[in-house]
Formats: sequence, C-alpha cells, structure tokens
Amino acid sequence: MTVGRDDQPLLFNVAGLLGEAPGSFRDLAFDDVRISLGEDLVLAEPVAGGAHVRRTNRGLIVTGHVTTALADTCGRCLVPVRLPLDLELAEEYLPSLDITTGKPLDRTLEPEVPRLSDHHEMDLETLVREAIQLAAPIVPLCRPDCLGLCPLCGTDRNTGPHVHPDGSIDPRLEALREFRPDADA
Repeated sequence: MTVGRDDQPLLFNVAGLLGEAPGSFRDLAFDDVRISLGEDLVLAEPVAGGAHVRRTNRGLIVTGHVTTALADTCGRCLVPVRLPLDLELAEEYLPSLDITTGKPLDRTLEPEVPRLSDHHEMDLETLVREAIQLAAPIVPLCRPDCLGLCPLCGTDRNTGPHVHPDGSIDPRLEALREFRPDADA
C-alpha cells in the first residue's frame, strides 16, 4: 500500500512498476484528500479510496474506487444537502519516456490517453475529479419525493400542508390582474 506525496497526495511514482514484467501490480491507497472540483461543486468531506495499478506491455491499467460527499442545495426546496458518492475508477496511463533509454515517446499517437510525467509519476487527481464531476447530479434533491417550494408563497411544501385563499395572488403581481393582451392601448 503506497500513499502519494504530502504536497500532492494523488501523485504516485510508478518507475519501479514500469521496470517490472507485464502483469505486475501495486495497490495504492489515499485518504483525507482535498481537491478542487471547479466553481460549481464543493466537497462536503475529503476524498478517500484506492487503486489497483497493473503493468501492461504498453503502460499501466488503473482500476479502483473513490468515496466522498458533495455539499449542494436541493433543486426543489433549496435546503442544504449532502450527496454521498461511491465511485469506480478505470483508466489506462501510458509512459512519456521509455523506461530503459529515457528517450521521449511519441505522444501524438494517442493524445487522449493520460500520460505519466517525465519522472514516471502517475497523477490520479484529474481521474478522480472527472469521476466526481460526472457523478454529480444536474439537479440535486434532498429526497426523491421532495415537493419543493410553494409557487405562490415560497413555503417549503415538505414541512406540511398549507392553504391559500381562493384568488390569492402575490401582491407584486396584482397589477397584472387587469392586463388584457388583446385590449387596445
């Protein structure tokens, strides 16, 4: 079990694994990791997880899991929600340099495949960030049957029933009661 560097906890040196035969593997673990998810997502708890890294004839295959939680707001009733996530990871990493000669490898052949650094380091931060971003709901809900806010008064309809008198209208919209679109001006 290996843990990344203190200043970059999801950065792992895999030079030793690259020097071994295909089929060799390492199990990596990380805990209490905080990463930036962009402007729209906020971590409610640190990221924890692990990865199984297997050497192939081309590079490395990474499989693993990540657990964390997001802090957000319910899209219907606007209460704060905590969204737990338990995610699977799967990715291939290719080396940037030949492990025996140190010569640069052609990165243009497969530009979409993540590369190890020139120091044979594998950075899982982008993989973890993208997995979390893809798992985040477009409209988070506090519960599946959330009733949301009353469109007339703004009361949270999950707290219990409430009634409005017939014909009641938001006072700010009272002037629209007399509006007739086909009336001559």
